[in-house]
Amino acid sequence: MLESISHVLQAKLSELSAQLAFAPAWLVSLIILIVAFAAAWLLHAAIFAALRRLSRGNRRYFRTITEAIKNPARFAALLIAFAIALPTAPLSSETQDILARFLGLATICWVGWIVLTGVHIAANLYLLNFGLDVGDNLLARKHITQVRVMRRALDTVVVLLTLGFALMTFDAVRQYGVSLFASAGAAGVIFGLAARPLFSNLLAGVQLAVSQPIRIDDAVVVENEWGNVEDITFNYVVLRLWDLRRMVVPLSYFIEKPFQNWTRIGGDLIGSVLLYLDHTAPVDAIREKLREIVAQSKLWDGKVVNLQVTDCKETTIELRALISANNASAAWDLRCEVREKLIDFVRREHPYALPRRRNEVVEPSHLKTSGPFPETGSRN
Repeated sequence: MLESISHVLQAKLSELSAQLAFAPAWLVSLIILIVAFAAAWLLHAAIFAALRRLSRGNRRYFRTITEAIKNPARFAALLIAFAIALPTAPLSSETQDILARFLGLATICWVGWIVLTGVHIAANLYLLNFGLDVGDNLLARKHITQVRVMRRALDTVVVLLTLGFALMTFDAVRQYGVSLFASAGAAGVIFGLAARPLFSNLLAGVQLAVSQPIRIDDAVVVENEWGNVEDITFNYVVLRLWDLRRMVVPLSYFIEKPFQNWTRIGGDLIGSVLLYLDHTAPVDAIREKLREIVAQSKLWDGKVVNLQVTDCKETTIELRALISANNASAAWDLRCEVREKLIDFVRREHPYALPRRRNEVVEPSHLKTSGPFPETGSRN
């Protein structure tokens, strides 16, 4: 069918060229190319309008493929139209050779584009089975990280190969390529040293995809900054910090330096709240209030709640409350909520348990009485 359409289009363009023989050659060639491109554009639009109707409903796989190949297919239609119209244009042989060379170069670029599109389609179809909007998204984060890093590595390889094949279409590169590479000893060393960070990050990206010390949406602490992994490219990682700033870190950092990953195994975390109170603080009452607070909170996952005296100093005791949540963000909010409500509870119900300083007052010996001293402690 496509072959018959091309024959019909070429015949019509030949007739149009004969009818416009009185006009300048460049104008006739321009009109022929415009007509051919318009026909290809309309044919492409009609085909994809029909495909769009077929993809209505819940056919998300078919719709994903259709949207991905739309632009490469339009470019292919324009290339075919250009190849059909070129022989019918009244151009000199030298001009036609130049345009044919351009057509070959564009075809190589299209092949690279369609390979990249195929890689992206396969990755997107695979990732449709995983979502980050679920409670336990550890498996989804694992697969999304692997697919994204490997996809970017494949993109780099495909682009380099396409560029290499495109350059090989020029005679100068094909003829002198071997000698240029053979005489590039010193330049190669310099280039290798300059490109070392790029290649180290590229290799680190492959290591991250395989071993996965970090994944997409992991909660990490890097350089004393807490945030979530927002994106992993082939040479750097973008962290979305808690205050919506973005921190860009080289991939090699996560291979060479230590960092904290709060969601390496799972998203649930245990948070701690420290309170410093007087020795007279009612620990049992505070423990019961802690259980009451977390039981009423939507942030608690129902697993861990405990309060212990973890230290005792001259003026205060240290109470540590342990509470658990499903993720780092919920754990932070729950810690703030518990801290705020426990302090309010102690202030209202047991104000004597707030930290105090005691001063001992000693009576002079010549004024000493037989009775007990009336007051030996005072609150500041």
